[in-house]
Amino acid sequence: MTTHQQVLSITTRGRGTQEITDAVAGVVRDSGRSTGLCHVFVQHTSCSLMITENADPDVRRDLETVMARLAPDGDPAWRHDLEGPDDMAAHVRTVLTDTSVTIPVGGGRLLLGTWQGIYLWEHRTHGATRSVVVTVLG
Repeated sequence: MTTHQQVLSITTRGRGTQEITDAVAGVVRDSGRSTGLCHVFVQHTSCSLMITENADPDVRRDLETVMARLAPDGDPAWRHDLEGPDDMAAHVRTVLTDTSVTIPVGGGRLLLGTWQGIYLWEHRTHGATRSVVVTVLG
């Protein structure tokens, strides 16, 4: 088994989702692996990764609505607010979601379903540059 790894630098626009499927697929193509696994990991504590519907953006908006209810900005119960009212809420949102996803690779491509896309989910209200490690095993 061989390994190929690349770090992607993704600049977000602030809270919300940003599709990174094409960038991850490019790493898989560059790896030259035809069969295996693609592991994607974000190196931060206030954003996450998810695989979700890529056709209707209302799905991602509704997910944001759910998160706003579960982890509201400026909750008076939060003690950690060094970087503003969205600070602790962003950490909670990351813990409730995930910092990595794994996708099978076959025929030299990601084996995602028809309506699936890989998204970086920024939980901070301001934009940031995020490092995403893509590892292809095969």
